[in-house]
Amino acid sequence: MLERLIDSLVNAPVIKRGEYNYFIHPISDGVPSIAPSLVEEIADYIREIADINVDYILTIEAMGIPVGSVLSLKTGLPLSIIRKRPYFLEGEVELSQSTGYSKGSLYINGLKKGDRVLIVDDVISTGGTLSVLIKALQEMGVGISDVVSVIGRGKGLDKLKELGVEPKILVSIEVSEKGVEIKDVCGAK
Repeated sequence: MLERLIDSLVNAPVIKRGEYNYFIHPISDGVPSIAPSLVEEIADYIREIADINVDYILTIEAMGIPVGSVLSLKTGLPLSIIRKRPYFLEGEVELSQSTGYSKGSLYINGLKKGDRVLIVDDVISTGGTLSVLIKALQEMGVGISDVVSVIGRGKGLDKLKELGVEPKILVSIEVSEKGVEIKDVCGAK
């Protein structure tokens, strides 16, 4: 169960960015490359644990796209991508997001009141991006059937729980100068 993902995380390099221990991984960074077997393992597992009775799979540019795309192919559900630039389409919703290491705007297009979505993300760390997205979707009247993150680290999960959302984290980790430590695996007993 998630052997490829676990192995790839344990072997991920860690660098220092200021005081922050940053792990470099194909799912969160696209570096060095994304093995098809890794993304397929992740998508298959999400199909097993998530509510896929939805209108759209929803992900955030950029690193949610590989997992979202494979999941879309495997389920036949359309993929909607929250983008980092505006398209000025009717109904476009702009969000201001802030993470532990960046700030910017995100743009929702193509969703409307009554739609149901499964949100898929690469990493929940601070919860900054997902919390503003979830608030906006709730205000729009878009139903959130489930939220799944491939990797979880930090306190971001608590921020999302305050919004009434209980994300499923495939693998929870801690990162130190020594490397990546696996703390929990979804479904592991």
